[in-house]
Amino acid sequence: MTRSRPPAGGATGSLVLVARAYGGPEQQALVERDVTAPGPGEVLVRVRAAAVNPADVKRREGLFGTTRTPPVPLGLELSGVVEALGPDVTDLDVGDGVVGSPRPGAGAFAEHTLVRRRDVVPKPAALPHDVAATLPIAGTAAWDAFHQVDPGPGRTLLVVGVGGGVGDLVAQLAVAAGTRVVGTGSESKRARAESLGVTFVTSGPAALAAVRAAGPVDAVLDLAGGEALRSLVEVVADRASVVSAADPTAAVALGGRALVRGPDVLADVVAAAAEGRLCPNVTATYPLTRAAEALAQVEGRHAAGKVVVLPGA
Repeated sequence: MTRSRPPAGGATGSLVLVARAYGGPEQQALVERDVTAPGPGEVLVRVRAAAVNPADVKRREGLFGTTRTPPVPLGLELSGVVEALGPDVTDLDVGDGVVGSPRPGAGAFAEHTLVRRRDVVPKPAALPHDVAATLPIAGTAAWDAFHQVDPGPGRTLLVVGVGGGVGDLVAQLAVAAGTRVVGTGSESKRARAESLGVTFVTSGPAALAAVRAAGPVDAVLDLAGGEALRSLVEVVADRASVVSAADPTAAVALGGRALVRGPDVLADVVAAAAEGRLCPNVTATYPLTRAAEALAQVEGRHAAGKVVVLPGA
């Protein structure tokens, strides 16, 4: 990662991590940009924490499309403090904590960023910024996934890929609801999964037999896709009880369903985290000047939990 001024004469003001061109990590740069006043329906946020997701890498590589002209600001979820309000925003005050997503094209790996009011919710004072920043993507995905696939108390849910940020939270929701959880993942994820009450099975060729040995499965939530999904779908009698967030095309072809994202669930997720009903597993934090290392940890799949960038550090 380099630190430089943005191209085309951008003025100084606030640091942001961008992709100077679509491609690999060598395209990442920490640059300076103006602190822009919020327009109608917008809020200027001083970012305190921004969580890293595999989707950040995909955006940098152009896998979500390349129509946006570089430099492309990076970062998809944040927690921060309101610094200025758009002229029509009347239900927040300067100094309020908020959680959510940056305005399209604004980026969360930044000292300041703009958000649309509709894309953030108030942050409870008791909820730390680093934890709150993990909720807009992984937290809402876990919430939607569990509520779509919920097999009910006393029944068994298989989570394919339980060791990631979404799977970790799904396991918490399911166990709290009285659902038995069997989860697959790399061996390095065993201790964390078992601490949540998950019956853990190491991913690989022997996983199907091990899952079958663990007892009947009533529903499957797929967070891994590929061969893992195609193999493990065999454990459930009713393919309609299979939901995939990772490989929806394959899931539908196998008789299952794609994950459906619900609207307006972030407030529920934030409240659950503030009350201690959801506990995101933040395992690494980096200052903004080391954001490249944070992305590399996620890109290399070395993260045991959620990785968070702290622009104020």
